[in-house]
Amino acid sequence: MLLELANLPSAEADFDVVVIGAGGAGMSAALFAAIEGARVLLVERTEYVGGTTAFSGGTTWIPGTRHGAGVNPDDSLDTAAAYLTRAIGERTPAALRRVLLETGPAAVEHVEAHSEVKYRAYPLHPDYLSELEGSTLRGRALEPLPFDGRKLGALLPLVRPPIPEFTVLGGMMVDRNDIQHLLRITKSFASFRYSMKLLARHLGDRLRHPRGTRLVMGNALVARLLYSLSQRPNVSLLMRTTVEKIEVDADGVHALSVVQDGTRRSLRVNGGVILASGGFNRHPQLRQEMLPGIDAAWCPGAPGHTGAAHDLVRGLGAHYGSGGLSHCFWAPVSLRQRADGSTAVFPHFLMDRAKPGMLTVNQAGERFLNESTSYHLFGIAMQDAHRQSPSIPAFLIADAEALRKYGMGMVRPGGKGLAPFLADGYLTEAASLDELAAKLGLDAERLRGTVERFNAHASAGADPDFGRGTTAYQRNIGDATAPGPNPNLGPLQTAPFYAVRLYPGDIGAATGFVTDTRARVVDAAEQPIPGLYAVGNDMHSVMGGVYTGPGITLGPGLVFGYIAGRDAAQRAAAQP
Repeated sequence: MLLELANLPSAEADFDVVVIGAGGAGMSAALFAAIEGARVLLVERTEYVGGTTAFSGGTTWIPGTRHGAGVNPDDSLDTAAAYLTRAIGERTPAALRRVLLETGPAAVEHVEAHSEVKYRAYPLHPDYLSELEGSTLRGRALEPLPFDGRKLGALLPLVRPPIPEFTVLGGMMVDRNDIQHLLRITKSFASFRYSMKLLARHLGDRLRHPRGTRLVMGNALVARLLYSLSQRPNVSLLMRTTVEKIEVDADGVHALSVVQDGTRRSLRVNGGVILASGGFNRHPQLRQEMLPGIDAAWCPGAPGHTGAAHDLVRGLGAHYGSGGLSHCFWAPVSLRQRADGSTAVFPHFLMDRAKPGMLTVNQAGERFLNESTSYHLFGIAMQDAHRQSPSIPAFLIADAEALRKYGMGMVRPGGKGLAPFLADGYLTEAASLDELAAKLGLDAERLRGTVERFNAHASAGADPDFGRGTTAYQRNIGDATAPGPNPNLGPLQTAPFYAVRLYPGDIGAATGFVTDTRARVVDAAEQPIPGLYAVGNDMHSVMGGVYTGPGITLGPGLVFGYIAGRDAAQRAAAQP
């Protein structure tokens, strides 16, 4: 039974493997080490497990699995390797990418055989750079199966809740399938029946539990990991605990000091310490150096990734990788103050910006990017454009019909309940484009000209300015049911018009510590620091800061967690 240690051990304790950070990658590494029989301690600085993984869609990019073969039998690891080479080039070592691909299927098989972590393949989920040879439309993106949180019992409150604005009806989690059924609740008997089952389950949860217990997406993955860890007597968990010191000797890492509620303890480590603290993003100095001009308030990630553990391992000789496309992965986000005074940060992944009847303009009232590109490239394009003309914030603009069909950010589809969003300024409404320009501080003539040009081309299904809707990935996040030849394009013509402000939000670190193919952190001489590993966003991105497909942080997190957890456990077993 997993033990949440309310207090630190009263005397010096002994563990084989210590994992710093209980996000998706850290929990995976801890689980793989525990499966090997190691005595594992998982250390988490916040009151929740799951990190940003709990906020995410839970998608895991791993080519070559049996799940993938079920929906795309023609895919191969060689094809995936060729795709990564074209997408990433020399930004990361080919050997590291090869280990990711060759080990991925075994990692999935192993975790499914020895735990409650279970996956299925998306039937259609294209690689993001689908214009490149070697990309696929399906089979590489896995999603966790929904999980019944009631199985966790008293441990359920440890799972970090999803972003409230990603839920409906006061906390009901929904995935893609659920959303489609809910949108068709009055149009299809099958959707009505499906939706009624969801609503009945959620009503029962609200009567009996403090939160919804039908967990999907990232929450399902985190809950499955936590449940699996809880079934193993060789795993301990420390919450609200920070690591103050990592001690090394001639043989490498051998101890660390932790602090919980003001109490310090020294813990012996036999096999290794696995760094999985979530990246540098909320480290004040590192953020200023790597992300100048990007406000921390725009980050939609979980609050635990302070980078404090990074300071410790840098003192041991660890160093950051270089040459990536970007230090972070990005998404356009919108901001709104909640009733409790906190700020809701909403990532615009796929529900609105690429749909017909919408476009994005800078502060000159002009388009400056392809709205249907990946959220990562969208965020980078905002920053690049801002260096030439103010583009932060940018403005996502829609007509009334688009708002009704797709919603905008935190505004739900349907066109109802707009008053609170208008009252606090999250949403701007105007009877004409000229009035909208005035309210946003834009040049009315330029905005009108931008929309007129866009509309003329959108009606013909073309975007000669930015190529919107020209790849399989882009068309997949459009609206296949919309009239016209291009699912991403449709004119803005039905008043009133609406706008939401967009900012570039860092959704995860791409720059992390350099490791070898066994996830061991290396020093400036490229020699491994014995007993020190890095996974997840603490490990320098195997993708080199390129967002090649859905789940390219969680996929490597699982695979290198598999490698690091097993390696550290075996290192402990080899100790005299």
